[in-house]
Parts: sequence; structure tokens; C-alpha cells
Amino acid sequence: MRTYEVHNGLEIATELSDFIRDEALPGTDLNEFEFWAGVATIIDKFTERNRSLLKKRDELQATIDNWHTNQAGRSIDLASYKSFLREIGYLTQPPQDSFVIETQNVDSEIASIAGPQLVVPVLNARFALNAANARWGSAYDAFYGTDVLPEGPGTEKGNAYNPQRGELVIDRVAQELDEIVPLDRVSHSEVTGYTIDQTSTPVTLSASRNSESFALRDPSQFVGFISGSSDEPESLLLKNNGLHIEVQIDRQHEVGSVHAAGVKDVIFESAITTIQ
Repeated sequence: MRTYEVHNGLEIATELSDFIRDEALPGTDLNEFEFWAGVATIIDKFTERNRSLLKKRDELQATIDNWHTNQAGRSIDLASYKSFLREIGYLTQPPQDSFVIETQNVDSEIASIAGPQLVVPVLNARFALNAANARWGSAYDAFYGTDVLPEGPGTEKGNAYNPQRGELVIDRVAQELDEIVPLDRVSHSEVTGYTIDQTSTPVTLSASRNSESFALRDPSQFVGFISGSSDEPESLLLKNNGLHIEVQIDRQHEVGSVHAAGVKDVIFESAITTIQ
């Protein structure tokens, strides 16, 4: 049997209350009391307004349903139908003067980044988990397992990792990086290492080929990194058009050991957000 807790006069399911307290709020500037006080304020402000709007919607729908019932068997004259909809307030006359609508405090994932958003029912745990995991995907896995790279003698997919096919994948992913996060005067396929200069402001990323160093063509595409050894990061985070790319480095990995720069995988952010 479901249990409830009372917060600011609201009955909240214990599971939701626990989630807000233990998972949603930590790391934010809100405490539990402030959060539920805000929710209660919103509900108090908009409940009656929403009830009024829902009542109006039901009234309009009933009037429209009745009109169609009375018109049964007749062809609908579009002009008279529009006139009827205006009479009942379903349609209104467009404003004669030009106007501008502006919004504030809209998350960039909604307001300015063009890309897919995954929408799943919150009641289906498997769907929700799959959607969350689908936000990021391995470029190496994608190219290895599809026919973007055709199978040929020695480069078959097989039942185990095929190093020869893996080399084709590494080259193909480097081409993708050259397209979306290019380096200045060198290809990612030629790079023998990536280094981070933490003494500069802001911190910068450079790639090396033998003794030469090369910067990103657009330094603003560098977002951050995870430290590895003193001279090589464990992970790089880059960005293109608001979507992120993680370059994972591990020279001990089966794939990283044969990559000139030790890149074991490249992970692309393939969806902006998951809406549940």
C-alpha cells in the first residue's frame, strides 16, 4: 500500500519525497523545505486557473460536438464553420498590429540546441533506462557493427573483435572528428597524443604529432577533461553545436593500445535530453 508524507499541506507519495530529498536536491542551492514551499505556491497559484480553463475547454468541445451532430449527413461549408467557431470563441481574430513574444529562463536544451529529445513514459522503467542510456553512444561500436564500413577480406565483423576492422573504424571516426572538432593543420588520425595546459587561462587542449603541437581550430570547442597521467588526460570533453563528444584515452586498452594517440573510444551525445 502506498504511503504519503505531508509537505507544506501537500500529500506527497513517499517514493517521490525520498527521491527529491536524496537524489534531486543534493548539489543544488535548495533545501527540502524551500522546494516543497515552491511547489505548494505554484499549485496554489494555478490550480483554480487550470480548473477554469479545463471547464471552458469542456464547454467548447460540447458545443462543437453538438454542432457536428446537427450537421450529420450534410456537407460542411468551411466559411460558415469558421464563423461558428468565432462566435463561440474557439477562433479569434488575429491581431492587426505586429508583436513580439519573448521567453525567459528556458533551458538551452529547449531554447537553442537543435537536436532529438527522447520522450518516454515514466511508468515503464525499462523504456526510461534505455532512453537515458541512448543519450550517449560509442562511435566505435556504431561504425564497427553497421554496414557504413562494408565487410571485406580480413575486415569481417565476426563473433569477436577483429583488429583489422578496428583499424578501419579508428580511421573513420578520426574523419568524423576532423569534420566536427577539427585541429589546426593536422588530422586527428595523425595525432600521437593529447595534452592539457593547465597553466593557461582558460585551460587549453593541444594535440601532438611527434614534436609538433597543434591546437583546436576553434578553441571554444574544448569543454573539459579528466586527469590521467601527468602528461596525458584520461578523457577529453569537446562540444559542437551544443552537443558533446567524449574522447576516452587508455593506451592499455585493446583498442587504445593500437591507436597512435591511445584513444580507446569516442562517445557522442546523440540526444539532447530525456523527457520522462
